[in-house]
Amino acid sequence: MLEIYDTTLRDGAQAEDVSFSAEDKVRVAQQLDELGVQFIEGGWPGANPKDIEFFRMIKETPLRYATVVAFGSTRKASNAVQKDPNIQALLDAETKIITLFGKTWSLHVTDALGIALAKNLEIIGDSVAHLRSKNRRVFYDAEHFFDGYKTDPDYALETVRRAVAAGAERVILCDTNGGTMPWEIKEICRVVQSECPVPLGIHAHNDCEMAVANSLVAIEMGVVQVQGTINGIGERCGNANLCSIIPNLQLKMKRPALGERLSHLKKVSGFVTEIANLMPNKHQPYVGDSAFAHKGGVHIHAVLKNPATYEHVVPALVGNRQRMLVSDYAGRSGLLEKVEAFGIKLDKDHAKVQELMATLKERESEGYQFEGAEGSFELLMRKAMGTHTPSFQLLGFRVIVEKKYDHGVSMSEATVMVKVGETVEHAAAAGSGPVNALDHALRKALEKFYPELREVKLLDYKVRVLSANRGTESKVRVLIESGDHKDKWGTVGVSENIMEASWQALADSIEYKLLARDRLPDKAAR
Repeated sequence: MLEIYDTTLRDGAQAEDVSFSAEDKVRVAQQLDELGVQFIEGGWPGANPKDIEFFRMIKETPLRYATVVAFGSTRKASNAVQKDPNIQALLDAETKIITLFGKTWSLHVTDALGIALAKNLEIIGDSVAHLRSKNRRVFYDAEHFFDGYKTDPDYALETVRRAVAAGAERVILCDTNGGTMPWEIKEICRVVQSECPVPLGIHAHNDCEMAVANSLVAIEMGVVQVQGTINGIGERCGNANLCSIIPNLQLKMKRPALGERLSHLKKVSGFVTEIANLMPNKHQPYVGDSAFAHKGGVHIHAVLKNPATYEHVVPALVGNRQRMLVSDYAGRSGLLEKVEAFGIKLDKDHAKVQELMATLKERESEGYQFEGAEGSFELLMRKAMGTHTPSFQLLGFRVIVEKKYDHGVSMSEATVMVKVGETVEHAAAAGSGPVNALDHALRKALEKFYPELREVKLLDYKVRVLSANRGTESKVRVLIESGDHKDKWGTVGVSENIMEASWQALADSIEYKLLARDRLPDKAAR
């Protein structure tokens, strides 16, 4: 069985905009263990206090499948191996396995370290040997191996021989700069296999968009360990994406990787995105929300008959799901699929279907987009079907933004007047911006009637200019994502006035939350 080695907590943490606390790293490690990866690289204990704390905490965290690995460099040239602080920190982490990286490329030895090539070989050998003498298993990361091999193959191979002779049980070939092509990987792996008596691994970076391809080619050549990160996060352009590698191995190459735990993949992908505080890549293969989403009418019609027509694997195998997008590209089949998801059965020739199609196409021609705003679409659909009663009516709103030159920040205040039943409610609120103030004022007016609105949070707010050639008169589309303790939903608004567009999306967000009461009979009927 192949070895899946995850370095999200070390190499992935070096990505721009990513910062894990020690507690975050423990939680991610638990998710990776549930996924079933064999090795989790926890960090570099000699580099920062956060990683030292992680290794202390993880010792008290039971893991079922995974082994935690400490990562660090060979000793410094000026230090004896027994007194090198980095080597000692690796031992203090008390992991059974240590991944040690050393210089393979002569350029790095002479220019980065400023030492002789022979001295580097000595450092590799005694660093590995010292860790082995302390009863640690050692994986040796041959940093910049492919660049080193292309520059001086004899020296690159000699660095590997020294590591193996000193006791390394795995040699991981690293494409650290991410500039190697798959055909080069194939040929170089063939040579190294004939020279190296221990199993090989592959560690690829994605600077040429080749990290996944290079990893798969290396495995095809007999490499047994593949290293990468969840969602491909990492320094510069990222690392090899395990969320693509693992399903490709298991589903395409028929190489056992995770077994049935593959169905946890999307959940783990989302968890890491959330903990890293990154925006999810909806177009990511296998685990992205759009990976099995269908928009074109021809596609939808075919997929409803047989999913294999436009889906290369069953989405559930990786924990994903099929989605039918509603847009002016979708035909009646896709629209009916969405309508039925809300518990309403209609014949494809029903007049309401034609009416809804016409409304949908008209709205999208005006700039509305319902792919990321299914909350607004459900409201649109229910209004067209005559099954929705508005929870409130807007009588008016006003937003004031004030900036005083002797103060550092601007102030925003919103006033709204709404009608609930026969009662008119007038409320005002301040906010950190005009939309935030409008949101606060609307909630303030409605929460006495609908206490459940206290659960709702505005999670994301996006504005897109639709007709930039008109400058500040351009029409804009506002997409809002809202959520409560159990659900998330998107809503949309379009107008030449950004506050009007924001109001439309905010009002739909509130209406969608209150729609839960209307949905219950439909779901029960189903």
